[in-house]
Parts: sequence; structure tokens; C-alpha cells
Amino acid sequence: MPLSANDTKRKSWIEVPANSDFPIQNIPFGVFLTKENVVTVGTRIGDSAIDLGALQQLGYFAGIELTDDMFIQDTLNDFISDGKKTWRLVRNRIAEIFDENNSKLRDNAQHRNIIIFNINEVEMQLPVLIGDYTDFYSSKIHASNVGKMIRNEENALLPNWPQMPIAYHGRSSTIIPSGIPVHRPLGQTLPPDATTPVFGASRSVDFELETAFITTDANIMGEMIPISEAEDYIFGMVLLNDWTARDIQKWEYMPLGPLLSKNFATSISPWIVTMDALEPFRVASPKQNPSPLPYLQQKGKHSFDINLEVAIQPEKAEPTVVSKSNFKHMYWTMNQQLTHHTSNGCRINSGDMMGSGAISGPTPDSYGSMLELTWGGEKPLKLNNGSERKFINDNDTVIFKGYCENSQVRIGFGEVTSKLLPPFVRK
Repeated sequence: MPLSANDTKRKSWIEVPANSDFPIQNIPFGVFLTKENVVTVGTRIGDSAIDLGALQQLGYFAGIELTDDMFIQDTLNDFISDGKKTWRLVRNRIAEIFDENNSKLRDNAQHRNIIIFNINEVEMQLPVLIGDYTDFYSSKIHASNVGKMIRNEENALLPNWPQMPIAYHGRSSTIIPSGIPVHRPLGQTLPPDATTPVFGASRSVDFELETAFITTDANIMGEMIPISEAEDYIFGMVLLNDWTARDIQKWEYMPLGPLLSKNFATSISPWIVTMDALEPFRVASPKQNPSPLPYLQQKGKHSFDINLEVAIQPEKAEPTVVSKSNFKHMYWTMNQQLTHHTSNGCRINSGDMMGSGAISGPTPDSYGSMLELTWGGEKPLKLNNGSERKFINDNDTVIFKGYCENSQVRIGFGEVTSKLLPPFVRK
């Protein structure tokens, strides 16, 4: 089926600001609350949020087999479950409806008033009901940097790391959309030179610059997804801030890995950018040495050229960009992650989310966490207002941005923004 929605010559009758992340070639999917307090599935072009539930009720998806309530829901799970053919049909149809040469909706003021909102008039929601969340550890640069701090340069990577995508099972109950603040977590830590742990607020709250992919129903229990088919089960991607309490993590991670240091909050961008929209930005991933086992081997371009940026904004101050990285640096691909995840027969469902792990580039200004940027706090970062940061302070806002761009089109994710508040106090 052709990807007509990707036609770079197409223009929309909806105004799209210069350098917008959301031209008509993007057509991401999300869920929002309208000014009438109606929750609906939607998409975005420029600064306009488009109510797909209203669009369906008014007959604009005629000819595409959809349940009557497909877009009149508070999650995208059912739509994602319908599979790749439906995703493409709907996305292509949306591109046709909003093409500058299509007058059907353009010239119907009554329908436009029902369907289209200014983005500032809606409240973005979590786009999917996330049943399961897995966070990978797939940046070789990030894993090497952390290994050097914990162990030494010679043993930075453990023997299993180059052989398979390493991951831990996360907590879906505290995944939140952009804009929701996060409280500094409490937990056990072991102070320097102490032999007994203490309980209190984390002193080393960090971000991890990540993306995540959202799956459709992929397999039955016991079935492995072949590497050649894995991408068919990936709906799209979001930006992800994997909040981390480094001091809690340092004390709890042996022998089973993170728990309370990670599961207090995970922030994601609200618009899911489809793999079809990202198709023009395919690139080869880094050469893998040693070569993976046969079930993880793949040829061709299976990574994506996604520019990523992190900024820290103190309260009542301008933001400071502290890192610029790129998704193409990831050692393990999304296809390899999904195939490995199912290699033991683990079932994957619609709306499951897989985090990439921190995305670190090859230079110090492209590292994906404060742990690396300040090298464990040894080299504090200076912000534009003159203050310094070893980790994230209370009332700091962390802002992630991500976009792909070539000479013809820019496809972006918008932002994932979240403010760190002091520890929660019961009233």
C-alpha cells in the first residue's frame, strides 16, 4: 500500500508555521481533552488539534473498515490493534482530507468548528493504556560510560552486553504525559563512608534521554517474533524521560537492578509519531561486533536519524541546552529489542511500551544523562543564569525535544516537559 501521506509536495489548507514538527506529512496520533471536556483520539497539523472521533462521526472515513467507536475512546489501543493496514489507510485518508486542494472539509465551516481546535485549547492525555513497560539499555556509549564509573575502563561492558539487548521490566502505573510534574522520590541510600543505609529524599535525581516504541498485538504466548517481521508490530515512537534517582539506584541495583530508583516516574511525549512518518529518515545502525546470534541478525537500514535535545530550565529562568544527541547512535535496534523480548515466548500486546535506554552520543556534550554530563557530579554544568547543576534541583523543568529533518521535510515529536517538585507531603 503506497505511503501517499508522505508526499513531500503536499501542502495543507491548515496553516503550518515554519519549522513546525507537525506538517501534513507527519500526522501523529494522540488523545486529548477538548474544551467541552470530551476525550477523543486525535491528530495534529501545525498548531491545530484534530478530533478524529468527530471526523469519523461526520463520515470522513467512509470506505475504511473501522468500528463505530474507534476514535471515540480515551486510548489508542483498539486502533493500534487493528494493525498496519488500517494505520496506513487512516493516515493516508487524513492527508487527503487536509490537502490544500480538497475542499470538502476546508469549505464546510460547521464541520471545521466541530473537528478542529487550537492546540492551546486541548489538554493532552496519555495516548495509550500501557499494560507493560520494558526499558532497554541499548546505547553502547552510555553503557560504557556508566561501566567506567562503576568498575573501570577495561571492564566497562559486562560480557553479556554485546551479545543481546539488556533490559529490565518497568512500572506502567507511573508513566505520565508531558506537563505532569514529578515529586523528588524518597528511598534508601548509603551515604559515602557509611556502613548503614538511611531513608530520605534522593539527592541525585537525574534524567535519561530516551525514546520509546509502542507495539500492537504481536504474538501468542510461546511464539517468537522473527527479526524479519518485528517492524510490522511497531506502531510508532515517543520521546521518553526515564527519571532516575542515582543514589537510590547505587544502593539497590545489586544484584537485581533498579526498582525504586526508576519506577517513581517516567514521562513521555503525548503524540505518537508513526514508523511510516519516519520512513524517509532511515539510516544504518552502528556496526555490531561481535556479530549477534542468528536470531538477532538483520541487514539494511533499521535505525533512524532523530535529532535529540535536552534543556534544563530553573524556575523563573531561561532554559539551558545541556545535551544534543541522536537516536542513530543506538547499538541495538528496535527490531532486535522486540525480537529478543519475544525470544522466550513473552506475549506482546497493543499499547506495550519499550524504552530505548539513555541515548548518548560520542562527545561529552551529547551524553544522555546528568550522570555522564557531570561525570557523577565531578564536573558540574553551568546554566545560563549562572547556577550550577550536578543533578536536577527542585523546581527545575527538564525539556526534551526531538525531530528528523532533510532538505524536503521536518518530522518532529514536539516536547516532553516535566518539572521536579520537592518530595510529596501528605496533608
